[in-house]
Amino acid sequence: MASKSREPTTSAGSAEPPDYIGHRERLRERFRSAGPGALSDYELLELALFAALPRRDTKPLAKSLLKTFGSFAEVIHAPEARLREVDGIGEASITQLKLLAAAATRIARGELQQRKTLSSWNDVVDYCRTSMAFADKEQFRILFLDKRNQLITDEVQQTGTVDHTPVYPREVVKRALELSSTAVILVHNHPTTLSSITLGHAQAH
Repeated sequence: MASKSREPTTSAGSAEPPDYIGHRERLRERFRSAGPGALSDYELLELALFAALPRRDTKPLAKSLLKTFGSFAEVIHAPEARLREVDGIGEASITQLKLLAAAATRIARGELQQRKTLSSWNDVVDYCRTSMAFADKEQFRILFLDKRNQLITDEVQQTGTVDHTPVYPREVVKRALELSSTAVILVHNHPTTLSSITLGHAQAH
């Protein structure tokens, strides 16, 4: 009768740890000692997926995600339906990635709102890309400003379909009056055209 296969053992008879265990420790140590800048995008994704996949090598999945979506930011902001198309991913991994996306959005929103003024269009574009550029549906977002170009609030006015979202100018004006806003920045994304965004600026007189 054929004998059952057994796990590799050490000289002491205990099961040998999988190869990825040592790799995880080395990656964590490099992250702690050298900082995130020393790690590539796929290595950061590996670290992010450790909690979701405690008993599995996360490198193949991290590389597959990057090959599919292109960058760390695009992976975490990818629509859940698209993530599920990647071989080897599960709900725990998707939840972990969406948690990172939510944290990135909260941080970007907080940094923008803490500024006394919007100092440049680059700041606004960076914030909007973090918040909405990788959404799978169109959003119409409004940044309301006061007379000193200080941010009052940032609101999603409408959410539409993949390629259409309705906008009602009367509602925009009404909300601006409620907030005593003297200027607004209008933003919407284009999910069907490489996740681009369009910005416009209006000044009250």
